[in-house]
Amino acid sequence: MTVSKPLPHDAAPLHVSGTARYVDDIPAPKGTLHLAFGLSPIAKGRITAMDLSDVKAAPGVVMVMTAGDLPFANDVSPSIHDEPLLSDGAVNYVGQPVFLVVATSHLAARKAARLGKVEYDEETPILTIEEALAADSRFEEGPRIYRKGDAEAAIAGSAHVIEGSFELGGQEHFYLEGQAALAVPNEGGDMLVHSSTQHPTEIQHKVADALGVPMHAVRVETRRMGGGFGGKESQGNALAVACAVAARATGKSCRMRYDRDDDMVVTGKRHAFRIAYRAGFDAEGHIQGVSFLHHAICGWAQDLSLPVADRAMLHSDNAYLLPAARIESHRLKTNTQSATAFRGFGGPQGMVGIERVMDHAAHVLGLDPVELRRRNYYEAPAEGGSAPRPAASPRSISEKAKRGEPVQRVDPQDDLTSLGNVRQVSSPPPVRPVPQGGNTTPYGMEVTDFELHGMTEALLESSDYAARKAAIEKWNAGNRVIKKGIAFSPVKFGISFTLTHLNQAGALVHVYQDGSVHLNHGGTEMGQGLFQKVAQVAASRFGIPPEMIRITATDTAKVPNTSATAASSGSDLNGMAVKAACDTIRDRMAEFLAERHQAEAGSVRFADGHVEVGEARYSFAEAAALAYQGRVSLSATGFYKTPKIEWDRIKGHGRPFFYFAYGAAVTEVAVDTLTGENRILRADILHDAGASLNPALDIGQVEGGYVQGAGWLTTEELVWDDKGRLRTHAPSTYKIPACSDRPDVFNVALWDAENREDTIYRSKAVGEPPFMLGISAWLALSNAVAACGNGYPALNAPATAEEVWKAIRRVRDGI
Repeated sequence: MTVSKPLPHDAAPLHVSGTARYVDDIPAPKGTLHLAFGLSPIAKGRITAMDLSDVKAAPGVVMVMTAGDLPFANDVSPSIHDEPLLSDGAVNYVGQPVFLVVATSHLAARKAARLGKVEYDEETPILTIEEALAADSRFEEGPRIYRKGDAEAAIAGSAHVIEGSFELGGQEHFYLEGQAALAVPNEGGDMLVHSSTQHPTEIQHKVADALGVPMHAVRVETRRMGGGFGGKESQGNALAVACAVAARATGKSCRMRYDRDDDMVVTGKRHAFRIAYRAGFDAEGHIQGVSFLHHAICGWAQDLSLPVADRAMLHSDNAYLLPAARIESHRLKTNTQSATAFRGFGGPQGMVGIERVMDHAAHVLGLDPVELRRRNYYEAPAEGGSAPRPAASPRSISEKAKRGEPVQRVDPQDDLTSLGNVRQVSSPPPVRPVPQGGNTTPYGMEVTDFELHGMTEALLESSDYAARKAAIEKWNAGNRVIKKGIAFSPVKFGISFTLTHLNQAGALVHVYQDGSVHLNHGGTEMGQGLFQKVAQVAASRFGIPPEMIRITATDTAKVPNTSATAASSGSDLNGMAVKAACDTIRDRMAEFLAERHQAEAGSVRFADGHVEVGEARYSFAEAAALAYQGRVSLSATGFYKTPKIEWDRIKGHGRPFFYFAYGAAVTEVAVDTLTGENRILRADILHDAGASLNPALDIGQVEGGYVQGAGWLTTEELVWDDKGRLRTHAPSTYKIPACSDRPDVFNVALWDAENREDTIYRSKAVGEPPFMLGISAWLALSNAVAACGNGYPALNAPATAEEVWKAIRRVRDGI
């Protein structure tokens, strides 16, 4: 079966040869025009005068548009219509588009956009949490609060109480391919839009509104993105709408792309948070209650801030059974870029909060941080179903997958001690009795698939955690300048869109009479390997090699009403939709051939590129040709909607997730205490991808997610000045992790356990969950800093060299 094989990315040869075609590579019709925005230099105010005569007279300029020139809706918001394409008079952040230049070249448009003379009545911007609270500047009238039990009483009655507050910075997506769009006017007023977007249907919707036409008059196509990470879920709307409006006005194709600096200045980031906490623990380290206060900086427009902040609340428990919890969230409106979706969609922020609580509590109680975490885990699931079973050491799995070798899977009945590459592990420590309320989250969802007891034990054993921890303590005792740290962090991440109706997908499959298969679905490819995984699903359903499958560009004219490729749901949703379509065709072929051979349809077998019925054996191509000649339809649509989802975000209660994905990481770091400079020395990861559809691709996602998560928490610092100008808007001032920043020892393994829920081949989502494995790097830095004195480090994030150095001073001075 093709599913579960570690096949390479379907476009890997194109990627490495530079021939993969992105939006800006698409050959455009002769006379295509190029667009650029004129941007606001102030963060808040109103336009009082605008002189664009120099812009219009600039070389190559064909047209200049302002808000008054737009024919219909001046809006590119994904939510509450509060984000005008071009300023309607009000200015809300530095970098807001004020006018649009249409010119004969990209360079001409950019040069002309700098010539606009715009006068403003400048106002004092709201840039900080304190300023937003003082002005009551927020989205939603008051805070959103989720509760479980009486947290305040539980904390008050605890033997140990900890409290604190820390800053958690935002993050730039830094996709390799910037935002880009191309609009081509067609006959009858129709518009074809090529967009680098995770959400083609939203682009279709916004363009249709801007042109005043039905959605059927707009076709959006996305072949691939050069990275997205959530930054192309809604941020591509402005470019696509601008191109379409200009194309309608000029009758010519229009193209737009942001240069890197403009991209970073104009587009939204991950939401920055301030998290305050208060928690109570008993003498054995069992958490009794916790209270969180989230202040989320959302920027000037609502965008997706409400569901992002909701998901932060939903992940404030992470892997821990909280007997009592209170989570309060404030969504603050500021005069900065509109914060938007980013890998994890708020989950990482919520998870960092509880991990900080556990780290702080372990320090205060004098317990090993891993032991404290294990004592507070959710209860393990009852016996039965898919039992967790490690198949190989992390090193062996990672190396096998990268070489393209099959990853060994172990039957649950096998004696694991007989396998030479599996270590015997001891039983995990006993867990506390389940508190009143059962094994439920703060939002009332029962956790029935908890995998982290076994995963933790396996990772601690394979990473040699205990011995390395002792060696690091010995090292730190003998070295004053270079300190080392080691930390463990778990991940429990919910999989599904929290907006229930988005949990659906469609697919279109054609089988041609030569046996080749054309496949289209609503998911978008951004480098994660979605197309290859879905092709493997189709190949497995028909029993043919994957090279017989051709997946074409995501196209709103083929599969309508798609959801964004987000929430780690791409393979789950689209894989099941494709399976449904393939099975419809396969069943038609089986029924036809069975009737031809006077056999039962259920006896027809599709495997190894052939179709067998009774004693007859056809190649798949022969079977397809016979079915075609027998007037059997070889085309089908497929549809899937996620079951069991029920969520009330106002009450904060229900089942917002179909299942949870799990992971665990151990990270070791070294810190120069004189400068705060640091590096990651080693990372050991065990991640739960269910029955992986493609282990090689999944391991790549785990590796990339970990590095990106560690970058967010250690090096990627966004800095605005007191005028609201982003000062870190280029690679020279914004430090993303480079290849040299990955750990020298990087062991990654997949936990070999099928999903307990009925997903596509019992796999699990793997796009977002690994991102939060990077939390272990932040905690390891905290551990290293703690070795410098007696105080708790209380690191903010990102823990840059400067932040680490300050924490070292605090710990040494006992502050």
